[in-house]
Amino acid sequence: MSTSNFEYPDEAGYPDGIGTLTQDQVTLIEEVNTDDHSPTINFFVSNNEEISTYEAISGDTVIGGLTYSLTGTKRVVLIAAAVFPEYRGQGVATELIRRVLDDIRDRGNTVTILCPIVWAFIDRNPEYNDLVDPTLPGLRKTRPES
Repeated sequence: MSTSNFEYPDEAGYPDGIGTLTQDQVTLIEEVNTDDHSPTINFFVSNNEEISTYEAISGDTVIGGLTYSLTGTKRVVLIAAAVFPEYRGQGVATELIRRVLDDIRDRGNTVTILCPIVWAFIDRNPEYNDLVDPTLPGLRKTRPES
């Protein structure tokens, strides 16, 4: 699936009927879609529950994150993945998403996905499809081809 097929909410959070991605999202989707998924940076992932963000941390520096919201059930809404520009293209986004999904699986939860980067990861790694909540999979509308 090409990145242009995603319809993503505009900055105010409303689908605009056209579908746009920021350049940052396009860059991270391209990273997730590469063949080599091995990160070139050593980092660990910490679930910062206070700010509802899984943080990618290298040394003592936060290099990226994946924000989420808990629904009060066994479902986690994945909102947005981000990696600071100087750490992009080094496998951080791919490995961060993988580790977050593994943690969610270990906790016995499902996910609703609002982040196009996470959708791109799921498309590339179908072994995680079972985590997507069948009733509330998230925002994934495609626009008609022009």
